Amino acid sequence: MDAALPRDAAALRGEPSAEAQADATGTMGMPETVARDTGDRAAENGRPQEPATDSSMPRRTAVARFIGGAGRHLATLGIALIAVLIAVATWQHYVTAPWTRNGSVRVQVANVAPQVAGKIVELRVADNQFVHKGDVLYVIDPFDFEVAVRVGKALVDQRAADLEVKQAEFDRRQHLSNLATTPEEQQIYAGNAAQAKAAYESAVHQLAQAELNLKRTSVASPVDGYVTNLLLRAGDYAITGVSNIAVIDSDSFWIDGYFEETKMARVCVGDRAEAQLVGYAKPILGHVKTVTRGVSVSNAASGTQGLPNVDPIYTWVRLAQRVPVRVAIDTVPPDVPLVSGMTATVTIRQPSAGEHQTRFDQFRAGFVDPVIDLFGAGHPPRANCLQAASQQRPEVEAIPYSREPAVPPAQTIAPGLTPGLDVSPRLP
Repeated sequence: MDAALPRDAAALRGEPSAEAQADATGTMGMPETVARDTGDRAAENGRPQEPATDSSMPRRTAVARFIGGAGRHLATLGIALIAVLIAVATWQHYVTAPWTRNGSVRVQVANVAPQVAGKIVELRVADNQFVHKGDVLYVIDPFDFEVAVRVGKALVDQRAADLEVKQAEFDRRQHLSNLATTPEEQQIYAGNAAQAKAAYESAVHQLAQAELNLKRTSVASPVDGYVTNLLLRAGDYAITGVSNIAVIDSDSFWIDGYFEETKMARVCVGDRAEAQLVGYAKPILGHVKTVTRGVSVSNAASGTQGLPNVDPIYTWVRLAQRVPVRVAIDTVPPDVPLVSGMTATVTIRQPSAGEHQTRFDQFRAGFVDPVIDLFGAGHPPRANCLQAASQQRPEVEAIPYSREPAVPPAQTIAPGLTPGLDVSPRLP
């Protein structure tokens, strides 16, 4: 009861009590709603409500609210723009950029076949061995061919002796008078001499063929390269024209990249190319040499009863064809081996956008063209692009042959000579 008297006395003087002062002190710095609730509680308790002061909570001005809202909008717009740029760059890299994972190393292989048949008596190479052009790979038993050469030489000597006799008889008849011989007899001896000469020439050619066959018993490599997949062994029988050994031409490596047709507008002959083999970090440098002008189409095949065999396709889904692009190899890193059949990622490097392109062309190539490709309108072909079409015929090595006619022209039959002879046959 004594403690209540000072509170009542303070209330009569109009001064706040200690509890009211504590409540007022606790409400300072609170939000407006908390202060309002505190005032309501003070009014219920019979205490006067203290007004909330504006200095405890600073208000945002209209400019600050505008700047804050604009900042949020700009941040959202920036994030959206970055997302669009990333999407366009991703689309351009994976869809429209001229690159492909479907590439492979290719090479020319010389399939060596013997030109004569026989038993293999000596094998001079091993599997994966490097050989030079002209190195002997294996030797066929030469005995039969040596016999053929000796027989051919004997036959040549025989034909030469016969020709000499026939030629002497013909010359003797030529110097006789018409009283000692007749024109018919002269023609007979002239014919005998001509037959002997033809037989002699035939024997000479047969000897040359026998000597050539003897040389062919040593089968040599036609190119510089590596012997591969060697299954041949001494004792096997070699058949004429049947390949039994393969040599990889070490100077004929190239890379084929199979590009989608949607990317062919950016591929031109002469463009720089990079090929990265699976398992090797350093790329192989080269350039686009040719572009294939035809691929197989399944609809071109005939079906039952010779009718066209047309495959059904989806209206909205079209699969792009793959077009082979040949890349000539310019530089190979020292530690990267070339093996035919290895998988490669082929990338065509576009020409630098320097003096040949304006800023508008650069902007169009970087932003407009990917959007056009996105909607399926197709990529416009590059200007001044060297097309793969060529009107020049490639130089093909051909075996030299004689252009002289095989059949001699008709000759006038002279008295005492056989038809087709204008001079007397002589032993060469």
